[in-house]
Amino acid sequence: MRRYLKPTIVLAVLGLMFGALYRYLFDTPDEANFANYLRSSLHGAGITLAGWAVQLYFTSRGSAWVRRWPLVVELIIRSVAMAIAVATVTVALEPILYPHGIERHWLVSDYPFIVAIAFGVSILIGAIYELIRLVGGRVLLNIILGRYRRPTREERVLLFLDLVGSTTLAEQMGELRVQELLTRFFFDIDEAIVAHGGEVHAYVGDEVIVTWPVRAKRQRSPVDCVFAIQDRVAALAGDYAREFGVVPEFRAGIHAGTVVISECGDSRRQVAYFGDTVNVAARLQAHCKQAGRRLLVSGELSRLLPAATDFVVEPLGPTELRGRSAPVEVFGVTRQPTASAG
Repeated sequence: MRRYLKPTIVLAVLGLMFGALYRYLFDTPDEANFANYLRSSLHGAGITLAGWAVQLYFTSRGSAWVRRWPLVVELIIRSVAMAIAVATVTVALEPILYPHGIERHWLVSDYPFIVAIAFGVSILIGAIYELIRLVGGRVLLNIILGRYRRPTREERVLLFLDLVGSTTLAEQMGELRVQELLTRFFFDIDEAIVAHGGEVHAYVGDEVIVTWPVRAKRQRSPVDCVFAIQDRVAALAGDYAREFGVVPEFRAGIHAGTVVISECGDSRRQVAYFGDTVNVAARLQAHCKQAGRRLLVSGELSRLLPAATDFVVEPLGPTELRGRSAPVEVFGVTRQPTASAG
């Protein structure tokens, strides 16, 4: 839930501001006192958070039943739920915040107007949130600022994580069923990625690409992210076995270096990563099978890792990765048995 804490706080503050602004714009001067401004601010925050709660529900796994319907039906259901939540909280907070309770004049005159504004703002916030989920908050901001209109060099850490045996699974389970497994897997590991500061760059078939900025100080977030994903899948192993008859396994490769980032395309614009760093990260992931390892990292990434007692970095020597002439220093990373047992 850490991923939702920051936007919840931001929306609560915005709700407070909108409530005070509504009091300033639409109420008579004789009602302009601190107590009423405070009441209106709390009212605005409550209404905004009610709309946000509905939005969170419809982005959770519990709302999977809605996503099985056509998009137009999903939008109607979400809009109706949003309207009901906003209207209910609006009228419920009135007698709590105001000593006069619910007055007929307010119910007939102000209430519909407040609900309409709150509903519109909630829909706007939901649309912005969906846009951020679609392209990523940092990427969206950089697109707005035009940072990637021209190719830009950045120091990034790249994680390539691939589901093991997806081709075999497709033959055994069928392509549609495997896609359901992939969708569930990507959904389940997303919280671990966000919690460790990762940003999903793309889903490519049965593979997810995650990225972090290279910081001046040593960082272990990418490695910890892989371990957290491992723990998450292990915790849900029973659910996977019951629903799909198999528990997903994965292999991962991590590399750090310079990448070139640029907007590509016209009818559908996309932020793309280019360069040798991308290729090496992908090849490390592919080399996991040959090396018999779950996680491989490059020498560049290993130099970013701090000294730690809960995982082991084992040098595997210079390795010629497929499609690359120059050898790469490869390291296997595993957790200490005591850490995994705890």
